[in-house]
Amino acid sequence: MNDNNRNLILAIVASVVILIGFQYFYTPEPPPKQVEQARQSRSAAGGGGQGGSSLEPGQGYSPDLGGPGAEVPGGSRSREEILASTPRIAIDTPRVHGSVSLIGARIDDLTLKDYKVDLSADSPDIILLSPQGAPDAYFAQFAWGKLNTGGKGTTLPGDTTRWTPDSQTLTPDSPVVLQWENGDGLTFKIRLSIDDDYLFQVDQWIEATAGGAIAEGEIPQLRPYGLVRRHGTPEGTGLFVLHEGPLGVFRDSLDQDGTLDEISYSTLQDDGAIKVNSIGGWLGFTDKYWLTALIPQQDQNVDTRFLHEGGVGSDIYQVDLVNRGEAVGADGAYTTRLFAGAKVVNVIDRYQEDLGIIRFDRTIDWGWFYFLTRPIFGILDYFYGLIGNFGLSIILLTLCIKILFLPLAYKSYVSMSAMKNLQPEMVKLRERFGDDKQALNREMMALYKKEKVNPAAGCIPILLQIPVFFALYKVLLITIEMRHAPFFWWIRDLSAPDPTTILNLFGLLPYTVTPADLGPLQFISIGVLPIIMGGTMWLQMRVNPTPPDPVQARIFMLMPIFFTFLLAHFPAGLVVYWITNNTVSIAQQIFIQRRMKTRTARPSPAKT
Repeated sequence: MNDNNRNLILAIVASVVILIGFQYFYTPEPPPKQVEQARQSRSAAGGGGQGGSSLEPGQGYSPDLGGPGAEVPGGSRSREEILASTPRIAIDTPRVHGSVSLIGARIDDLTLKDYKVDLSADSPDIILLSPQGAPDAYFAQFAWGKLNTGGKGTTLPGDTTRWTPDSQTLTPDSPVVLQWENGDGLTFKIRLSIDDDYLFQVDQWIEATAGGAIAEGEIPQLRPYGLVRRHGTPEGTGLFVLHEGPLGVFRDSLDQDGTLDEISYSTLQDDGAIKVNSIGGWLGFTDKYWLTALIPQQDQNVDTRFLHEGGVGSDIYQVDLVNRGEAVGADGAYTTRLFAGAKVVNVIDRYQEDLGIIRFDRTIDWGWFYFLTRPIFGILDYFYGLIGNFGLSIILLTLCIKILFLPLAYKSYVSMSAMKNLQPEMVKLRERFGDDKQALNREMMALYKKEKVNPAAGCIPILLQIPVFFALYKVLLITIEMRHAPFFWWIRDLSAPDPTTILNLFGLLPYTVTPADLGPLQFISIGVLPIIMGGTMWLQMRVNPTPPDPVQARIFMLMPIFFTFLLAHFPAGLVVYWITNNTVSIAQQIFIQRRMKTRTARPSPAKT
């Protein structure tokens, strides 16, 4: 086998290995320096483990996580029972509905109107937040804590405090003010506002109770805080290319862009607590498509924490923040925002731009190839705005890429044809130099240079597809816009594999077969789209110049079969991309072949 064939085969093998290994061997970025230092300092102080989430004595700004028994008094009840038995105010917006518990002032009941659990006709809406005491409780809470130097002896609102609302429904046009008098001359107030999408604004302030014993100038300085607490470890997707769990962006000064820190649930279980001081930023929990995040004012100095506490059959996770700057008394309200909803790209971008939230777009895991994945999504979204179908958008994106690389494809085809024409000369060189590999390689390189042939040119179009493939895979995987996005006919979700299978004659037989049903034999479950992809790939190989080396020719002929099985369980959108790419490549090859024949047949001026 000559060196050119060997290099081409190695390039193909490397591409396949990368293609398979990308989703299994990707490792997340290392933690930022400031967070890693916080972990090290905690370990040096003897912290960590299950007990690490307890508050330091006298800190007093946030409640302990507590144990599962304390969270579920008298045993676990259903979500519906807890909601029915708790005094509440309703939440109603164009995108969410739910309620706020007046016990503890918790935002703990939130359902997303625009998203279903699955594609079935009777599928329920996605439930994001659930009340304390329910299975998989998940909620946000806002309150006050005491300073180490002041506020001692002041009665503060807690988990069992019953707040009084000034109205019964929270909408984008009607904020709700909750208030509670502590009996010692202070009135605590929380104003809840919400926009048309997924952003709550929480304003907290304290007033002297009318006729009480405390004058306005004597209100103790207390620190407002916010927290998000989550019970149980979410199953997640288990993909290494996607971060699901605690995360945040932190910075040391206003002139910094901020550093993203992604923390796994297992890491937080080991550390117990991670503390970071930041100027602005944000922190929260992310799932594949959903997010809850606490967002302080971006010029405020805040102390933030990631906490974990384990129990029998239960893990509790918490993120919280407290204002580290001027404590709030009678001076005015302290504002914290809570994002709770779907990670819609244009919504996230708008919050980042309008509110100046640093790197808020990183709540969507664009990955290391941000510079490629983000533009590809932007192009797809633009086409979707024109034609209203993401499958057609993928086809248009593929056409744009093929047109962009048409000159390179032309040079590649010319080089492959020239390599085929050089085979007689290369055979003579092998006969001449025999086992003298060094001399043979030197003479072959001289031949390539003389004939102006690039032996690697045939590999370049294949290798250039890999980054685009990865970026499109990432876009299909992480963006909620692609979730349940239909194409045509049987493809109802471009982010999921082709649901048809050869085992039920592609839906003609009256039963369904899922890959999970087949266990280790799931590789034989192949849908219609992968078969079409394999057919177009085989046709593409047929219109290409036949490799003179028999080993290389056999590998090329086996590639369509291999890729048919390989792509059978990738998102359908990727298979649509590959089918389009193969089809356009066939048209390009035919065009280039005819162009080259025309040029060859045209007589030169000298011969004329």
